[in-house]
Amino acid sequence: MAAAVANCQRRVAVSPARLARTAERALAALGRAAGDVDVVVVDDAAIRRLNNRHRGVGRRTDVLAFPLATPADLPSPLVGQIVISGETARRQANRLKVPLAIELDLLVTHGVLHLVGYDDRDPVEAGLMHEREREILSAGRRRLPPRLWQGLLKTRPPASGSGHPRSTPTRTA
Repeated sequence: MAAAVANCQRRVAVSPARLARTAERALAALGRAAGDVDVVVVDDAAIRRLNNRHRGVGRRTDVLAFPLATPADLPSPLVGQIVISGETARRQANRLKVPLAIELDLLVTHGVLHLVGYDDRDPVEAGLMHEREREILSAGRRRLPPRLWQGLLKTRPPASGSGHPRSTPTRTA
């Protein structure tokens, strides 16, 4: 398994090695240990353009996931690509008073879950997805601040066109 990380922005310091390890841990936890994921960190302007181009939503978001679909007879180790806004991640981390690295871990894990088929548009599925995030990120002896889950585990239907209940707009893929 491999995760390739590209930092395509300069406003927020990120650790490509940590993001790669997080993606690899999430893939392994989901039974896709042989999978490959590309993680790209961009600024708000870039993610806004991508969100508009691929989802028709003309505003920024924190994470987008682009799963790779291949015909069954052409197996591919590539699971897909995750795009994260470093600026949005930093704002969310500051708002929740959690370390930026942990917020980025959550966004990578969220993106990996989308790549393997999880969908958070339905409130019930969103609850399952967020619980799975918590399980993956809390594995081992990692202690995560409870604030990280603020607004995620008490899922309610998002307002029309909005992201997640935690902040607007967030966690749309």
